[in-house]
Amino acid sequence: MTLYLVRHPQPDVAPGLCYGASDVPVREAELARVHAALAARGLPRDLPVHASPLQRCALLAERLAPGRVTHDARLAEMDFGAWELRAWSDIPRADVDAWTADLLHYRPGGAENVLDVARRVHAFRADLRVPSALVVCHAGTIRLLAALHGGAPLEQAALQAAQTPHRIGYGDVVVLGV
Repeated sequence: MTLYLVRHPQPDVAPGLCYGASDVPVREAELARVHAALAARGLPRDLPVHASPLQRCALLAERLAPGRVTHDARLAEMDFGAWELRAWSDIPRADVDAWTADLLHYRPGGAENVLDVARRVHAFRADLRVPSALVVCHAGTIRLLAALHGGAPLEQAALQAAQTPHRIGYGDVVVLGV
């Protein structure tokens, strides 16, 4: 299976804000910029297109494949619960330290943990029954899909994704399986 994983455009939020599962907006200019860059790249056409339902992904996916997008909540970014829409600097250091001490099981903001996210992303991947697909999603989801693609068991893939430095830019494409 070949997956073309596209990270969403940069959302219109203040720098340093925790916005995982929050449905934050994207400026039209940023959406147009990323769409044009992807069109110039020449991604394969007529692939099944799947997207996180959060507007920063869904809007781009609909531009790439109008009327052909399957929105799947399993592709959403991690839900940070009470941390959502707070500045990272306002989240108590002890809470962040507790999360980094137990990346798989700690529930930031009382919501999902990394293992929960890995389970739903794994379920999405297991349900794909096509030779190729385009997936518009989030950096965390992309890192999880890449770790799962490498064949690691679920918990190991989840930990690997959580520990991988974040280097996926807005609008970047990661291709798995070529």
